[in-house]
Amino acid sequence: MIVDLFAGPRGWSEGLRLLGLADVGLEWDTAACRTAHAAGHLTVQTDVAAYPTAPFSGRIKGLIASPPCQAWSRAGKRGGLEDQPLVTQAVHDLAHGRDNRAAVRATCKDERSLLAAEPMRWLYDLRPEWVCMEEVPDVLPLWKQYALYLQQWGYSTWTGVLNAADYGVPQTRKRAILIASRVRRATAPDPTHAKAPELDLFGTCLEPWVSMADALGWGATDRVAPTVTAGGGKTGGAEPFPSQARQALLNAQERGAWVLHTNRDQRADGSRQTTDPHNAPAPAFTSKAGGQWVLKRPATTVCATDRISPPGHRDRSKGGESQFASPDTVRITVPEAAVLQSFRPDYPFQGTKTKQFEQVGNAVPPLLAAHVVSAATGIPMPAAEPVTDAA
Repeated sequence: MIVDLFAGPRGWSEGLRLLGLADVGLEWDTAACRTAHAAGHLTVQTDVAAYPTAPFSGRIKGLIASPPCQAWSRAGKRGGLEDQPLVTQAVHDLAHGRDNRAAVRATCKDERSLLAAEPMRWLYDLRPEWVCMEEVPDVLPLWKQYALYLQQWGYSTWTGVLNAADYGVPQTRKRAILIASRVRRATAPDPTHAKAPELDLFGTCLEPWVSMADALGWGATDRVAPTVTAGGGKTGGAEPFPSQARQALLNAQERGAWVLHTNRDQRADGSRQTTDPHNAPAPAFTSKAGGQWVLKRPATTVCATDRISPPGHRDRSKGGESQFASPDTVRITVPEAAVLQSFRPDYPFQGTKTKQFEQVGNAVPPLLAAHVVSAATGIPMPAAEPVTDAA
């Protein structure tokens, strides 16, 4: 049995499917559980921190964990970084059979921080054959602490930061990874793609990074631009978008005028740097989609927002701050966002559009997950298939 803690909409599980494996997921969020069920993944809706390990004793082969990253992300309040000494102490105590989580949680600035220590309780109790864990890069020192205890228990371990673009995901998403095994040497998965591929000594080279435009079908002149919608209320209802905006998209595509423009493209001097999506993956997609992806040309903007405001209005309602809108503003759809995370475009995300974008942004890219589990288990990756666009 493989157990997936904090399973979300099942990015790890979709990666496991590529390897012919399946898991049991533990997840709290109702919309994510509905998504997992619709996708055919076995799920227990529960609080991982409160769930006992005893039902899995003697039955578990692999353990996967992606604790919630909001408390640790640089995009958030960073309370998790301030709590790191407390979390480190909690990991140490759990690794020695002492459960002081209640006392530590009471002193944390962000109670979610302690969820990053939760996998150690499962590891101490169950000792699976192999382990794969993932988090934002700032959690790498904690993964190194985990690795030290796992080594003492006879595991081979590898820790480091991987870029999803190096594994065929059309997105430059970097994540701290821990791989451990009791039966084989743990190593990083071999990359399959590179930003600037070069020939090796044997005359072969990696594939180039998959661009955002190619993944979504925007790079081919004989393809229609992806479906665009301007809906986005709490119920997620789509509305027809002005025809002039769609025509602007088509015209821009024909001229190759797309330019990727993100909130992180601000230089120190206040100027902007841009990236051509025909030649680059998307930037890392987060659950706060409204401020992360913006495709710009002089008159047209494509935004990965969960709602769009009327012209001149800034939406400050629950769910995030939207972009300023205009008749030439469209947004990336959930299926397109799914493709940029390497999900299939028809993956059955459930809930409101806001909840669907949250799930896409919080998920592990299935293609990256498959490569990580392949490295942990020795199961080879299947023959590569092109990413299907969401048009």
